[in-house]
Amino acid sequence: MPRINAATVAEHRARQREALIQAAIDLLVNEGAAAVTPAAVGARAGLARSSVYQYFDSSAALLATIVEEAFRRSDEALARAMADATGPLERVEAYFRESLRLGAEGAHRPAAALMGADLHPACQERLMELHLRQVAPFRAAVEEIGVPDPELTADLIAGMLHSALSSVEHGTPLEAVTSRALALVHRCLATED
Repeated sequence: MPRINAATVAEHRARQREALIQAAIDLLVNEGAAAVTPAAVGARAGLARSSVYQYFDSSAALLATIVEEAFRRSDEALARAMADATGPLERVEAYFRESLRLGAEGAHRPAAALMGADLHPACQERLMELHLRQVAPFRAAVEEIGVPDPELTADLIAGMLHSALSSVEHGTPLEAVTSRALALVHRCLATED
């Protein structure tokens, strides 16, 4: 009989599932999507491969779960950050700040690794769908500001965000990147009165 390391079986199963997801994310980020196999994930989590199959029936199922989890966690953090913003510019700022904070924590690495992976078309489609859903509040705020060509402006500002994330990842202090990036965003979003 397997040892239960929690107050209830349900809690034990939730912990094991979370450990497997974290192990899969670690493998994905450090070794690529091809390394995310039930055997490798089980070994990384300290569980037998047969235990992995109780939660995920394939490598594709593991990758699909990583896609969902990576976006769910980021979406929740971004929604919390934007909830108190009083206007569209403040929502853009909150989105930018929180995206950079999440990037500094490495939260974007699973999605970035998945974007470059050779995934099943359905998983690739879901990844794009989740990405578009995640940026929708940011794009809506840019449009609400009333800048010319809001779609292009949002795309260009998103490119600035990607560059800012890269700077943070390469060691530039988060506060310095955030401050400078937001100054540039304000310039981009200034409307003529």
